[in-house]
Amino acid sequence: MTTGPNPHTDPTARRALLDREARLRQLSSVERDLVRLGDMPDLNRWLEQIRATGGCAEPVYLTGHTTTLDVGTGEVLRHYSTATEPGGRLPVRCRNRRATRCPSCSREYSGDTFHLVRSGLTGGKGVPETVRTHPRLFVTLTAPSFGPVHRAGGCHPVRRRRCEHGGRHGCGRTHPDADPLIGQPLCIDCYDYPGHVLWNAMAPALWKAFRDNLYHHIAVRTGSGRTAIRKLMRVSTAKVAEYQKRGAVHFHAVIRLDGPTGPTTPPPPWATADLLIETVRSAAAAVALPRPESAAYADGRLSFGTQLDAHPLAGGDGGRLTDDAVAAYVAKYTSKSAETAGAVDRRITTPAEIRALHVTPHIRALIATAWRLGELPELQHLRLRTWAHMLGYRGHCLTKTHAYSTTYGQLRTDRAEHARTLAGAPALYTDWDTDTTTETAWRFAGTSHTPAEALIAAGIAEDLATNREIARQSAGERS
Repeated sequence: MTTGPNPHTDPTARRALLDREARLRQLSSVERDLVRLGDMPDLNRWLEQIRATGGCAEPVYLTGHTTTLDVGTGEVLRHYSTATEPGGRLPVRCRNRRATRCPSCSREYSGDTFHLVRSGLTGGKGVPETVRTHPRLFVTLTAPSFGPVHRAGGCHPVRRRRCEHGGRHGCGRTHPDADPLIGQPLCIDCYDYPGHVLWNAMAPALWKAFRDNLYHHIAVRTGSGRTAIRKLMRVSTAKVAEYQKRGAVHFHAVIRLDGPTGPTTPPPPWATADLLIETVRSAAAAVALPRPESAAYADGRLSFGTQLDAHPLAGGDGGRLTDDAVAAYVAKYTSKSAETAGAVDRRITTPAEIRALHVTPHIRALIATAWRLGELPELQHLRLRTWAHMLGYRGHCLTKTHAYSTTYGQLRTDRAEHARTLAGAPALYTDWDTDTTTETAWRFAGTSHTPAEALIAAGIAEDLATNREIARQSAGERS
């Protein structure tokens, strides 16, 4: 901002200031915020910061410093402090995987997932390329039925008899893919809402039981002992959770057979893709966990649904499913969550919030059921109220076994080091060079943007996405 006469001592300057404030009061809050940004003396540096975060929608602001010293001489080799930054703080990415919360960070998260999954299929990122020759499957495990729901295409045929609540059995219509009725129960009173919520809540435990069971079924098929089989081979997996339209979680997974020490060793000759398909099907069918005992619902067992897809992945890209296609398919679902089923992406804190939600009656009933069951002492370990907005599911979006491939942390570290090397950005981590020592002190200083900042950040994120798309198309034309 340019300096001028002091409005406290100069009548002309005071009148100009009052006129400006009067004009500002006529503007909207966003417009006033834009004027504030325009008056910032270090606006260009702030814009650089936002570009560096990729236009993150909800950045985390930090204050502090980092100083790298030579251990022997005590000489300061590098020093950075947020004291010279706009507002005395530094924005960093929120790293939220949900596209509804932050499209920029969601895209980066999906990109990391793509490389994480792909490296476990084709090698790279510390995984040998010989994993291409290991038996590999792309598997989908679904939830069972909790009551008939409307489905895309030809829905349930109409029958004469009615349910005990007076509703007709069947629908008889043909639903297009975008029909909002898809996934909604034919009779909301007949639907097993406690069973649905409990299945979502215990789906991670079912997945673990399936993976353990897979070892047992392979041992039986090959005549090996249950203990000995783990010394002969290893099952490496990466799975992502997806919400169906009805709000039930199902899993897409890459399953790979390795040697006893992981991807660096080949599996035994008898470990074939056909054996893996057979044991995946039998192990999934055999998994069943009892519902937690409670007087609030009927007893029963939780198991996977009868719909199970298992497709072998051939070495290279000559099969029906390519390695890149599978990696992209899995990565796509890491940016989505319960909102794909019509739920919400933020936690519920009071019953009043549930009544005020703009959701379908089916989703409202699922959230309300999770909230109601969450108050039962026998279900406290499931933390259903905390995860009511996720319809009871409390697992990670993507999980993998240790030996499958690299980690998100390693991918982020490599990217941060690459960016720091190119742009000279400050390092927010310890330098492990034995000849130097790094002293750091960082504090949380806030989060998110003001209204005008959010508009500018969204524009920057959109520009970056457009530039990437143009670059991708140009690369495709050149190839």
